[in-house]
Amino acid sequence: MQYVLASASPRRRELMELLGVHPLKILPAVGEEIADPGLTGGALAEALALHKAREVAQRCSADDIVIGADTIVCLDDAVFGKPHDEADAARMLRALSGRAHTVYTGVAVIRGAQTRTHAEATDVHFRALTDAEIAGYIATGEPMDKAGAYGIQGKGSLLISGIDGDFFNVMGLPVCALGQMLKLFGTELL
Repeated sequence: MQYVLASASPRRRELMELLGVHPLKILPAVGEEIADPGLTGGALAEALALHKAREVAQRCSADDIVIGADTIVCLDDAVFGKPHDEADAARMLRALSGRAHTVYTGVAVIRGAQTRTHAEATDVHFRALTDAEIAGYIATGEPMDKAGAYGIQGKGSLLISGIDGDFFNVMGLPVCALGQMLKLFGTELL
């Protein structure tokens, strides 16, 4: 038996290693992300995580524990994924400036025929940003591979005035919730 992380995210890998989950194999999903277009928020993140986990589970042993995750940022009714380019990142950061938004991370855990899913929500409060700050942050390159065009664990922390909820959820993996899910699969991390 091994743990398989269905993600190429270095942040998720780092968090899994921090928790002492081993042996850990990284096997990212390669197919197109597919979810019902009518889903929003936590339901969308959960569906995307399940899609990734199912795809990867088909390439694994039935004894492996496959973990899929997907993070999205929601502001009002708009869903912000990863920016397509720098202009898209600037658009997202301008929209988030001075406002609160919600970060949802869906998690799916599969072992053989057993599947569990969960979506975690964390509210993030941005301070008001100037155009120069937005341009400076984009110039770091940090926003380009992150939902909502920012990373709380890096220079993006300078944009955030506070959060309500799980910090690690904003990084892309709600570790407390995942720990509880893994207990259902016979894994005790403490």
